Amino acid sequence: MATSGRSALLSSTSTGSKSTLENSNPEEDDGQDLWSTILSEVSTHSRSKLPSGKNVLVMGEVGSGKTAMVAKLQGVEEFMKGRGLEYLYFSVHDDDIDDQTRCNAWVLDGDLYHKGLQGVAVPVDSISNTLLLITVDMSRPWNALDSLQKWAAVAREHIDKLRVAPETLRELEHRLVKQFQEYTEPGSGDDGNPQRRSDEEESVLLPLGDNTLTHNLGIPVVVVCTKCDAISTLEKEHDYRDEHLDLIQSHIRRFCLQYGASLVYTSVKEMKNLDILYKYLVHRLYGFPFHCPAQVVERDAVFIPSGWDNEKKIAILHENFQTVKGDDIFEEVIVKPPVRKIVHEKEIQAEDDQVFLVKLQSLLAKQPAVTAGRPVDTTSRAPTGSPRTSNRSAAANVANAMPQSGQTSEGVLANFFNSLLTKKAGTGGPGTPGGGNNTPGTVRKSGSKLGLSDVQAELDRISSRETDSDLPNANDAAATDGQDT
Repeated sequence: MATSGRSALLSSTSTGSKSTLENSNPEEDDGQDLWSTILSEVSTHSRSKLPSGKNVLVMGEVGSGKTAMVAKLQGVEEFMKGRGLEYLYFSVHDDDIDDQTRCNAWVLDGDLYHKGLQGVAVPVDSISNTLLLITVDMSRPWNALDSLQKWAAVAREHIDKLRVAPETLRELEHRLVKQFQEYTEPGSGDDGNPQRRSDEEESVLLPLGDNTLTHNLGIPVVVVCTKCDAISTLEKEHDYRDEHLDLIQSHIRRFCLQYGASLVYTSVKEMKNLDILYKYLVHRLYGFPFHCPAQVVERDAVFIPSGWDNEKKIAILHENFQTVKGDDIFEEVIVKPPVRKIVHEKEIQAEDDQVFLVKLQSLLAKQPAVTAGRPVDTTSRAPTGSPRTSNRSAAANVANAMPQSGQTSEGVLANFFNSLLTKKAGTGGPGTPGGGNNTPGTVRKSGSKLGLSDVQAELDRISSRETDSDLPNANDAAATDGQDT
């Protein structure tokens, strides 16, 4: 009986529990449905979030403005430059899903010694989420082409060292070619968005040009020309003209065609094209819509997206060339200007007085000794009646011819004529009648002998007045010369 009672109790208990479970099933189903709904919404929302782990690898020469450009994209005014490999970031916000994330920006040092640090920024598992950005300093355009080729070779070497699976690398290269071929000009649609291709148009893609994507790295490449505000300085200081700037642009655009790269001219100083660069980067990395068309009119604000350019569009720049040609070698036309050496004026310091006197003494000691005595100057003594003159009368006449203080005009005139007559009488030869004496009365001329004698007598009478006063002066001068000698 006890057994039958226990079994009846168990059966009744089991029956009651079954009825209780049956009555509670609808509530539990509603709870499970609620949790399933929440989990599915969270899962869906997590899939719609912005992806993380996107990278921008920035390369360029030292001083080309790499860190300053990324800092402006980040919205930072003050920044510090590092060495080796710098880590920066800029924020990405999606208004549609109200989500934001950070895009990693790795700035590689311009010294090739640090090129091995690329492995930290771009490991093998993140190559598909990486974009390469190469900066070109437009304040030094003569280095532009060499710099682009150098850093592109550095990136190529690093990708080869990663040993990416061949299937993955081919897929990345094919994706880059497809993106280049499927490019459409923004604003070609009715709503301002890029016009979508039909299924037939998508199946038929235009072939690439001969020089297009010949160096496919498998990752997107953006060439950024920094410091474009220096173009005006190039025109003023280095005589750059529009054709030189067009030649630089054409060579850079040809390089971009080979790598399937985009081209952006920026200026951090003037805040030019930085917003276009930011929008294009998030467009290529996160798939954001992009509505900015290509810009080639302004020479310092050029923007050429990947897939827009070709050889025919580049040839338009060559139409205005006059002194250069489109196929000229870049280094022969865009030549590095000579470095102007700054000449500092040397400061002249006066030496000590004693040192100067010692040098002067040694200089005088080296000169030959001068003979003692007074130099004789016969020309200065002739008017004073020097006794060394052999012809005393001639010396006296010359002395009388010189005007002295207090001498009258008649005496001056008499002395002048006496000197003339004396010189004329002394010019005769020894065989002539007037050659043996000093009197001018012997001149042979008919009717002139008496007249000359009278003139001589009159002149002697006029000059006799001054003779007495002149003789003491002459004697004193002769005595003085005698003492000097």
